[in-house]
Amino acid sequence: MAAALVDELVQLSPDLIIHSDRKRTRIIAQRVADQLSVEIRSDHHWRERDFGDWEGRSWTNIYRETGNAMEGMLDDPDGFRPGGGETTNELVNRALAGWRGLPTGQNIVVIAHGGPIAAILADRADAAIRSLPDYIPHTGSITEIN
Repeated sequence: MAAALVDELVQLSPDLIIHSDRKRTRIIAQRVADQLSVEIRSDHHWRERDFGDWEGRSWTNIYRETGNAMEGMLDDPDGFRPGGGETTNELVNRALAGWRGLPTGQNIVVIAHGGPIAAILADRADAAIRSLPDYIPHTGSITEIN
């Protein structure tokens, strides 16, 4: 999947590549940058949501252990911290800060995670927080945002 994604990103001919500061996005960014000789930068704003103790666990196992607790991500976006991690509004605010902080006048590729992308898409659509899951892109897909 990564090789195909790198090929697609190279075709976009970015002037700059920004990635979350996670290994899996850095590897893709570096492969694209190596082919195009462009700058890459890491930016924590593009990380996936901090799920605290839920990190790396399946939704099925979390549900078995906590019941409907995960619904708090949408029902209480200011207070619920999945696994002790980040609230939904903290994720949204962080992603929007990253989006608003992007340089202008350049063709930029951001290699990010589903949560931040969904936050930006939902914000641009003026959608309710409850619809955030509807905006999560497929893994390995490219989403163009203007």
